[in-house]
Order: sequence, then structure tokens, then C-alpha cells
Amino acid sequence: MAKRKRLSPAQNTYLSGAPESKSALAGPLPMPTASAAPIAQVAGAASTEAALQEVSQVLQQARARGLMIEEIALDQIDETHLVRDRIAQDEDEMEALMGSLRARGQQTPIEVVPLQGRIDGSGWGLISGWRRLSALRRLYAETSEPRFARVKALVIRPDSAEAAYVAMVEENEIRVNLSHYERARIAVRALKEGVFPSQKKALQGLFANAPRAKRSKIGSFVTLVEALDAVLYFPTAISEKLGLALVRQIGEEPGFAARLKTALQAAERPTAAEELLVLNAALAACKAPQDAALTAPLESQIAGATPVATPASPADAAPRVRPSSVEIGAQERVSTQLTAGLRIGFQPGAKRIELSGEAVDAELLEALKTWLKQR
Repeated sequence: MAKRKRLSPAQNTYLSGAPESKSALAGPLPMPTASAAPIAQVAGAASTEAALQEVSQVLQQARARGLMIEEIALDQIDETHLVRDRIAQDEDEMEALMGSLRARGQQTPIEVVPLQGRIDGSGWGLISGWRRLSALRRLYAETSEPRFARVKALVIRPDSAEAAYVAMVEENEIRVNLSHYERARIAVRALKEGVFPSQKKALQGLFANAPRAKRSKIGSFVTLVEALDAVLYFPTAISEKLGLALVRQIGEEPGFAARLKTALQAAERPTAAEELLVLNAALAACKAPQDAALTAPLESQIAGATPVATPASPADAAPRVRPSSVEIGAQERVSTQLTAGLRIGFQPGAKRIELSGEAVDAELLEALKTWLKQR
């Protein structure tokens, strides 16, 4: 009969790591570590590199298409890169914009184009956003706060100078209300800069989305810009009606533009209202002889049909004054020739009194001021 063998109980350390052994040189022997297969390492590195290349390409495409907003130092931007279409900025609007930038920061980026080889060190040329750039510069000059030292900008790359000017005009057409004079002026300046081959092409290129009637009016104002841009102080105050009347008179009377330019240079015009007085007076002076020429044939016919009984008395020869008892309509405009070279107009609905004629000058203005203060 076989002899039975006693089995010993399981040891707790049986499955534990092997006992530490020492090298003959120094320290314990290193334990083997698990490592990925070489093919997995190659695949992981290739995947990482492909992802980085894809991100880099997306960023480059976004930057090239003007979709990436960058922060640029204010002194790195040349706002004179293009001839601006805005002649003047309203101070109240600028204060409101600066208040918004103080409270909420810059919400809308400007548009710039990269410049190469500039002597002044400017790396970017301004396309649109002149008011925002000006407001940030004023804020930084006043406060020296770092948050106003840089401007958010979209870097665009127009295909041509024409595309750059169109981008500027379209941005301002959307955000601000340009006057007809400002629109015509940028068309004239763009032609002089050689951006467009002709004035017609400039108007069609810059205002392609404008209705034909509006583009025609802008084209009419081109005549006014070419004739008076060098002497006007407040051209944006010229209304559409006044501007078209001046253009019409320039076309009908060859010497009118030169005479009006001389009158503007001789007059003191500290405000837009006083400059408008000069322009309206010049138009009225041209209109008076025309009215007299039109009424002369009718007066001669009446005189021929009606025999003259007695010489006219001084009272009859005096200008006829509208009786005060006759009510003047709110929309009616009454015009009276006071003296030679001085006509007065009154429109109750508009609360307006106008003086026009050759006698309107600085001396008359001072006399009116004195009389109104004593009245």
C-alpha cells in the first residue's frame, strides 16, 4: 500500500514578485518594463503630426480669408494707407463710441492689410474702422491703460487696390451715413490715386450696390468736389438739394464756380451755417437776374395792353408789401426784395428766415447781431 504524502498549505507570497536580487556591480537589477510595439509608436507619431498640420492649415486659411481676429499695437497701423471717405467726425458720436469702449471694450474688429518694407515701421494698413481706431488712440492717450494699447483686427488681403477701396466704402455705407459729398470725394480721390481708369468706372466700382438714381446724384456731386473741395470748410453740411442746385448753376454759367470760390475765400466762415449762407447767397444772386429776365416780357405785354393814364406816384413805385392781415400758410415761402441786392425769405412752417443777395456781407451780419440783441 502506497504511503500518503502530506501537502503543505498555500503560501501567501507565492504569486508575489521575485525576491530582489543585486547586481555584482551596484544596486538592484532593473525590472523589465512593458513597452508598446514599434509599429504602434510610429502610428501614434504620424497621427499627432497629421493633426498638427491640419490645425496649422486651418489657421493659415482662416488668416488668409480674414476670419481670424488678431490684436495689433496701435502704433503699427497706418490709417493713411487709403484715402479716407470720412471728411469729419461728429464729436458727440465719438464721445459715445469712446464711452462704449470704456464700458464694454471693442466689440467689432477693424480691417487691416499687411504692409511690406515700410520705412516708418508700420506693418499694417487700415482698410476700415477709422473711427474705432481713432477712439482707441484717444482713450490710450488719456488713460495709458494697456487694454486700449491694442486693437482687434481682421487681416484681409484684397486682390487689388479697387477691392480695398470697395471694402472701405461698403463698410462705411453699412455702419455710418455718408453724405453725397463724401461719397463723391472718395470717387474723385480714388481716380487721382490711379485706382480706377475713369470717373465712371470709379462710381460704378465703389457704389455698385447703390441704386442708379443715387449713383447719378453722387456723380453730380463730383462736379462740386472738383470745383470747390479746396476752399470748403464744411462740405458735409451741404444738403442734397443745395448741392444739386450749385452743380446745375456751375453747368449753366461758366464763371459761376470761379466767382463762388472767390466769395468763399473772402468770407469768414467759422461755422457751417455761415458757409451755407455764402453758398445760398451766391445762388440767389444768380437767380434774381434770371427771374427779372423771365418776368420782363410779361410786364411789357401788360404795359402795352394797358394805357398809362398818369405817371406813377412815389407811393405806387414803392415795392408792394403783403398785407399783414393775409394769413401765410405753414408750408408757404414768402420772398421779398428789400433793397437792391438784398432779398428776405420767410417760411413759417420751417421757422426760417433767410437773407440773400450781394448786400449780404460780414458788416450786415454784425449789424443784425447787434439789432437782435437790442430787440
